[in-house]
Amino acid sequence: MDKSIENELQIRLITKQDIYAVPDDPITVQASVDCKELNELLNQLLKASNPDFLKPKEFDFLAFGQLIRLPLTAHLQEHAGSDESTVDVEYIERTPAPEPQDTILHDDWVASVQSTDKWILTGCYDNSVNIWTHHGKPVASVKEHTEIVKGATWVDRADPSKGFISVSHDQTAIIWSWEEGTDKLCPKITLRGHERGIDSVDVSKNSHLLATGGWDTNLKIWSASLDVDDSGEPISKRSKGTNKNSSVRTPLHTLKGHKESISSINWVDSHTVCTASMDHTIKFWDCQLYGISNEIVDQKAFLSSSWSPLSNTLLATSADRFIRLYDPRSTEGTVCKSKFTSHQLWVSSVAWSKYDEHLFLSGSYDATVKMWDTRSAKAPLYNLQGHEGQILAVDWSNDKYLVSGGTDNSVHIFKNRHPK
Repeated sequence: MDKSIENELQIRLITKQDIYAVPDDPITVQASVDCKELNELLNQLLKASNPDFLKPKEFDFLAFGQLIRLPLTAHLQEHAGSDESTVDVEYIERTPAPEPQDTILHDDWVASVQSTDKWILTGCYDNSVNIWTHHGKPVASVKEHTEIVKGATWVDRADPSKGFISVSHDQTAIIWSWEEGTDKLCPKITLRGHERGIDSVDVSKNSHLLATGGWDTNLKIWSASLDVDDSGEPISKRSKGTNKNSSVRTPLHTLKGHKESISSINWVDSHTVCTASMDHTIKFWDCQLYGISNEIVDQKAFLSSSWSPLSNTLLATSADRFIRLYDPRSTEGTVCKSKFTSHQLWVSSVAWSKYDEHLFLSGSYDATVKMWDTRSAKAPLYNLQGHEGQILAVDWSNDKYLVSGGTDNSVHIFKNRHPK
């Protein structure tokens, strides 16, 4: 490293948050300055430039695109920034720690959680599908499946009246209707076509199609409509199926290519589906041409994944302790751009924030939920404590609430104190 940064450095404090802007003239600081000292310096500058700025704020600092977690000189050594005569240090208001809000007890392991504006949908190992308020109050519960429910998702998170889908190891998926705010859950359509248990489900961005995958290694595409069947006939005119109010639907398409179970599904856009599998591959499927358009191969079985439309990147977890960030569009170097390290056991679930391109959640068999910023790969922002068993599912669909479920038969709800 250049000796000029051994004792002192010149930095320029910059921000995209105009409310906290200070003059960006170069400032000389000790090379060993850390985040606490940078916070003290910035708050002094804010108070000097704005006498009305009374209460100190907590900020995070970035240099070379990464959150500073070490003394600045060590951060520069790690990120090869020694050639800069003046270092640009960006600052952002610190994301506050989420607050524990409520715990929802179930009768068995919780395999799936998903939020909307008002409700939480859970799928459980006791074969049940359940709806709750964000304060833990039970709203509706039903046991139509004959085996464990591994996944449940709303057809349209912005409009729960469009129903939701559950998938089970009984080889069926069910599209449900629900009269919002009541306990009336009606199984409208049973999806039949898988030959083994179903593990994963996701709905297209326009809510027209849904995709399922599981232990028969097949990806199946279905109509997600509650109102008409595959031929366009109104559902109300049909009465086939095991339930008097339910019709049976078959898949529109079956896509073959995986060699082991499909553990996770994400719709990338209205015609592209991403699947993660125990066969060590992630595949991108073109649902117009019905073939594989891209593939990522790694060394271990994939357990979960989450696609971000904000950054067009994929988070995935494998049979190890790491979370990996993939950019499938990358043409330079590896498509794996970051590896996040902190969990002590396998990471079973990961979920992007739907509102911030840098933030995501992870849940692990080590009984911890972690909140991350992609610009800090070696340390999470926060550890969210409370579970006493393995985490099986995490969700951040509603920016106000971070939700997790696991083998301690509980769902934990954490309140985001700084939603977008």
